[in-house]
Amino acid sequence: MARPKLLPDNFTLCLVSTVVLASLLPVHGQLAVGFNWLTNFAVGLLFFLHGAKLSREAIVAGATHWRLHAVVLLCTFALFPLLGLALKPLLSPLVTPALYTGVLFLCTLPSTVQSSIAFTSIAKGNVPAAVCSASASSLLGIFITPALVSVVITNQAAGGTSAWHTVWNIVLQLLVPFVAGQLLRPVIGKWLERNRGVLKFVDQGSILLVVYGAFSEAVNEGLWRHTSLSALGGLVLINIVLLALALAVTMFVSKRLGFNRADQITIIFCGSKKSLAAGVPMAKVIFASHAVGAVVLPLMLFHQIQLMVCAALAQRWGARDTSGESRAAADSSAAAVARR
Repeated sequence: MARPKLLPDNFTLCLVSTVVLASLLPVHGQLAVGFNWLTNFAVGLLFFLHGAKLSREAIVAGATHWRLHAVVLLCTFALFPLLGLALKPLLSPLVTPALYTGVLFLCTLPSTVQSSIAFTSIAKGNVPAAVCSASASSLLGIFITPALVSVVITNQAAGGTSAWHTVWNIVLQLLVPFVAGQLLRPVIGKWLERNRGVLKFVDQGSILLVVYGAFSEAVNEGLWRHTSLSALGGLVLINIVLLALALAVTMFVSKRLGFNRADQITIIFCGSKKSLAAGVPMAKVIFASHAVGAVVLPLMLFHQIQLMVCAALAQRWGARDTSGESRAAADSSAAAVARR
């Protein structure tokens, strides 16, 4: 039986089911602590496998792709804040001032790391460049985001010095497993080439775990109790507008600057995302404790929306790339037969 065209792909259906499950049965208490460890392990495993899969030559090529990295960083730390400020007169009446402060804070954050790389991998983009761009964005954001907040938001609280703890977490959770995978590439690299489904399972599984954990935290913090339906609807609309503009600009700019298809995919996914993992601890440092809830709510919603939209795009582009490879292989075979 043929799959209905209007039915989303299995991964998108899994994402929707995960959000519903987190709303009805959010993880909390000691179980949440254990689940957080499980999520960290899954993300670390993802980077370990990517480190084992990628050749040294590919990593060097990704790290030296400075034009791509410059575009990603400009989209993350310049385009988003400008959009947030420019759209404020139009969009701020849809929500409370506290919530729009959260929208502006969202605009100053670095790109998310694990989902950007996972979606780039699913869509057949430039994974080495995505690893470098997303990781650099996350590290630089620790210093750039507080500076941007002081410019675009006038009522922030004084910050602390715990940003170095975030740096350590990034190094420990992302960089160390990636390097370990690189060191063990001679041992398990060929096995991964023969079992590519393992990497796909970890890619998608890590995203589902992040979605469930993040949405559970939002629900436990009173997501559905402390926000009116009208403000919530306005916030969803604002997030959709921001994401749509970011996707449109990254698509246009990457194509206009002559990047190939794989690089365009990397720019789109790395340049249009915002990190929940980095944003929540930064909000706790930058803002007064009573304001953190309203500040991080826009980020929590944006995080879910970007995962849903980018999952659909990644699946579509990945399937298109696979079909293109199949057609190219068929054409090559036909040409070979014709020459005989």
